[in-house]
Amino acid sequence: MELFGTAGIRGPVTEVTPDLALAVGRAAGVDGDAFVLGRDGRETGAALADALAAGLESAGATVLRLGTVPTPAVAYASRGRRGVMVTASHNPPTDNGIKLFVDGREYDSESERRIEAHVDADEGQAEWDAWGTGERVDVLGEYRDAVADYAAGHGATPEDLTVAVDCGNGMAGLATPQVLTSLGADVVALNANVDGHFTARESKPTPETLADLRAFVADGDADLGIGHDGDADRIVVLDGDGDVVHEDTVLAIVAEHYTRASDAGDPVVVTTPNASGRIDERVRAAGGRVERVRLGALHEGIAEARGAGDEDTEVVFAAEPWKHIHPAFGGWIDGVASAAVITRLVADSGLDALREPIAERPYRKESVPCPDERKEAAMERLETALPDAFPEAGVNTDHGVRLDLDGGAWTLVRPSGTEPYIRVYAESETVDDLVETVVGVVEDAIED
Repeated sequence: MELFGTAGIRGPVTEVTPDLALAVGRAAGVDGDAFVLGRDGRETGAALADALAAGLESAGATVLRLGTVPTPAVAYASRGRRGVMVTASHNPPTDNGIKLFVDGREYDSESERRIEAHVDADEGQAEWDAWGTGERVDVLGEYRDAVADYAAGHGATPEDLTVAVDCGNGMAGLATPQVLTSLGADVVALNANVDGHFTARESKPTPETLADLRAFVADGDADLGIGHDGDADRIVVLDGDGDVVHEDTVLAIVAEHYTRASDAGDPVVVTTPNASGRIDERVRAAGGRVERVRLGALHEGIAEARGAGDEDTEVVFAAEPWKHIHPAFGGWIDGVASAAVITRLVADSGLDALREPIAERPYRKESVPCPDERKEAAMERLETALPDAFPEAGVNTDHGVRLDLDGGAWTLVRPSGTEPYIRVYAESETVDDLVETVVGVVEDAIED
């Protein structure tokens, strides 16, 4: 049984059922003696959390129930033990999901396969006198204080900065406004009430769904806008005009900051194949290097970079667009920590100055229809066809086919893991021409 995608188990609640949660809880309970358990504000979260707790306890584990909290707070609380979060992140309210942590890191693919094997085997519960127990604990205040303390080491006190935060009826309403206020910012919180129906806007923060935040910032006195998804692991940044700052520009700003701040001889930033070359440029300018890992596997990429390096190697930052890991704080994706660090960097230098050295070339994403059964053969053909079409390009086939072209241009072609498409990403001063050529090569490879 294949349960896990790129970010845990996720799907409609007709599939992510209490029966499944019970089975996953029993399977996960074999792994450890103690688990923290939290959930987001979705209507189905309480029942799924109850089923998970029953499964974990019946497998012999102690369950520390955190209640309704951001996903990063569960990861924070899982340090030195294991954790489970019931969330579908930015998915619609009809969905839910399960995400597993160990010592502050998401389960890697090997651990997920082990859970799937236990679920398939249906090994049942522990003996009656070996069942675990449960108790309610509060971690939210400690987590918020820890984020604020960590962010205080970066940038400047934002005492003259007004920040508008759109929490999207999600978990950020319990953390980001409070943390930024404690740092000294003047905070205006929008949609900060927890609502499992996400009545204010869709949970996924996009330029379209953040229309109200964009208008509020553009028409008001806010210097900075921040938008979150349902469980507060994603972040979107708006400038003082209410325009969305490209996610790769945000990534480049933070990556450059951490690289310059590091004392390591070999500072490394881990990112994904679909991330812009502007990140590589700013990290190189700061004296570091970039390593790439497949989507959804930042934690594995951190481990690989550390294992392949020497004593001078330090992973200073890891991120894919919208989602950031701050290794000096913890090994989990944390939108609240990103909001705090970015706010202090903007307070220190101003957003315009932070963006000024970054080459923001036109960027496009396209989805080319491709039946699932044709993806593998098409990608094999593209490993030859794309380099043939761009003989001057540098080629990397670790995670799809990525071509690096002159002038900082690049393109990536990879199969979707969840939909019948082959994805095309491109960045270039002539991005429309580049995409047209690449899509044509992809369509030919699918038809062959």
